[in-house]
This record gives sequence, structure tokens and C-alpha cells, in this order.
Amino acid sequence: MSKPGIVLAFSGGLDTSYCVLALKQQGYDVHTAFVDTGGVDQKQREWIAQRARTLGAVEHHQLEAGDALWDQFVVPLLWSGARMLDQYPMLCSDRYVIVERCLQLADQIGTTHFAHGCTGMGNDQLRFDQSVRSLGDYTIHAPIRDLQRQTTNVRAHELELMQQAGIEVPESNSRYSINENLLGVTLSGQEVDAFEAPADDTRVWCRPRSEWPEGPTDWLIGFERGRAVSLDGEALPGPSMLARMNEALGAYGVGRHLYTGDVSIGLKGRIVFECPGIAGLMTAHRALMDAVNTRLQNQFRHLIAARWAELVYTGFFFEPHKRDLEAYLQSANQFVTGQVRIRTEGGNVMAVAVKSDYVLRDAESVYAQSASWTPEQAEGFVKLLGQSSTLAQRVRSKPQ
Repeated sequence: MSKPGIVLAFSGGLDTSYCVLALKQQGYDVHTAFVDTGGVDQKQREWIAQRARTLGAVEHHQLEAGDALWDQFVVPLLWSGARMLDQYPMLCSDRYVIVERCLQLADQIGTTHFAHGCTGMGNDQLRFDQSVRSLGDYTIHAPIRDLQRQTTNVRAHELELMQQAGIEVPESNSRYSINENLLGVTLSGQEVDAFEAPADDTRVWCRPRSEWPEGPTDWLIGFERGRAVSLDGEALPGPSMLARMNEALGAYGVGRHLYTGDVSIGLKGRIVFECPGIAGLMTAHRALMDAVNTRLQNQFRHLIAARWAELVYTGFFFEPHKRDLEAYLQSANQFVTGQVRIRTEGGNVMAVAVKSDYVLRDAESVYAQSASWTPEQAEGFVKLLGQSSTLAQRVRSKPQ
């Protein structure tokens, strides 16, 4: 009797490497699927494929998803300017396209079994499980989460079993849990989890101050309807643009942060994250959007952004309500067309110049300089704008 096939979302790290061994012991033919969402070079891809073969996968699959990640996540991220708790730009969102690609592979090889390497202690299990349930009828396997029935120290148990199997574990994997993709890098474990200062080896893309290049660097980013389409005048696919900016801005230390968030299951999660390219693109997009949209549009965007971030962060990527929000965001970005020059001297990035045919600017009126209305009109406007506050003070100051 042939073994059932199972598709495992595979990164080559400690957790998913352990999953291959565990699923094999359970009697499955394991198809490892590395969904390439950027952040790794050809040498690393080859290492991941060799890793899968060494672990005993019956077949290893490399699936491309950079374009999908850009279209489905980066574009609405820029439209909204969303950051979870105004800090974290949901770099974990490659999980959603990983699930899509893995389930497509499962359909191709004729299985309904899908596995991931999430623990039972974080938000990734929500992102994976809810996405699977939203996209079809599949059986979900989570070997790392299942380990919690056996031990309270999952990582130590994984390392011990990998050692017994003769599988080498890279030193960085033994110290930290590292996730790297087109969007950026997230890192947790050790002193990060202990709310202590991150060690020097937590730096992946963002270089320390001592290594920053001398002098500032500028980038000119072109947008059409809120989509980033060019870099320094060169039309580029989104993933290529983001990869180039990750390298260039990362050299200046741009986009490195420490984030403490509330995990859905009630714990505090702390990570180091680095997102040089996302930081540059979000800075540029906001500068252009603020210039071309009305005051009410810009105010309302922050409400939409908070809701969109919550849905994406907590696993509801395929929730219909998210599509509703994106319909509004797409409409609100229809005039976000133009060019923005960003600049960094290291550490942070600023939008220093904005050019667009749609900037809301009155040639006869410049803030704090000149006006197309009279002093009397200004005085009347101020009086009427504050009328309610003035009346409240008068009425409430009367003797009781």
C-alpha cells in the first residue's frame, strides 16, 4: 500500500527540517515546497533543496511567489501605509502566498494533506491554518505544535532529535528563529525574547553605524495610482525594485527596529525586524499621498490602515472584509501619481521632494506666506470654526 503524500511548507530552518523527520515517521511521503518570496540567493536555494534531500523528502519543489507577494500585499500595504500598532509592517505576510502556492501543489500531486512548521505559541499558526480553511478543504498537520504535548522546551527537543538523526543545524538557527523574505527579516529568540538588548549577530541586512557609506544617497521613486513603478527613472517590476532598495538602504542601516506586540493567544511577542526597502517605499508613498489627497481622505486612511493591519496580522488575509477595505484604498489612490525623492544619510530615510500634477496647491495661496482671501474672511472663518468651543465656555462658566 503506497504512502499518502503530504506537502510541507519548507524553509530549511530548524522547525521545518524537524517536520520532515516527524512526518516521515508518521508514514507520509513528504513533498517539501520552498516558496521563494525573495530574500534568498541562488546559493541558499540550492542549500535548501539539498537540505530537503538529506532529510529524506521524496521530492523537493521550488515555487516562485515574488510577484504574488508584491501584488497581493505590498501594493495595498503602500496604499494604506499600515503598520501594526503604528510600528510593524507585517513582514510575516509572505505566509499567505506560501499557503496559496502549497495548496496549488497539493492539488497537482493529488493530496489534501498540508503541513507547516508553526508552534502553538504564536500568530503564524493563525495565518497558516485560517488561510488553509479559507481556501479549501484540506487536512492540516503541525508537527512542531504537536511537540508541545511531549515537552515544554520545543526548541531544545528539536535540536536534540536533529542531532540524533545526524543532521547539522547552522549556529544562527540554534540561537535564533530567523525569517527572511522580499519584505524584510524578522528575528526572535535568546536575548530578544528576554527583553534584553539584541546582540550584534542579530543584524542581517541593516549595517551598524560604523559601516555606513560616507555621504547621503538619493532615490527617485515613481508612482502610478499608488503603485511604485520606477526607480531613478528606470521602470522596474515591483520585486526587483524592492530587492534593490533592500540592499542599498540596508547598507545605511535604514529600517531596523525592535517590536513588541500582543500575540492573539495572549502573550507578548518581541522581534527584531529589518525592512530597508519597505521603509523607503512607505516614506515616499505617504509623502505623495499626503500632497495629492484631501484632508478628509488622509484622515480616514489612518482608520482604514489600522483595520487592514489588524486583519493581515491576525490571519484574516482572505477575509471578505479585507477586500472591502482594499476597494476603498484603491479608489483613494487613483490620483497618487508622481515622483518622490527620498534621501538618507544613515539610520532613517526622508522624502525630500515631491512632484505631481495632482498636488493640492493654490498658486495664489501659500501656507504662512500669501492668501487669496481677505483678513476679514480669515477672522470670520476663525470665529465660526471655534463657535462651539466659545459657546461652551460661556455657558458653563455661568454661576450654578
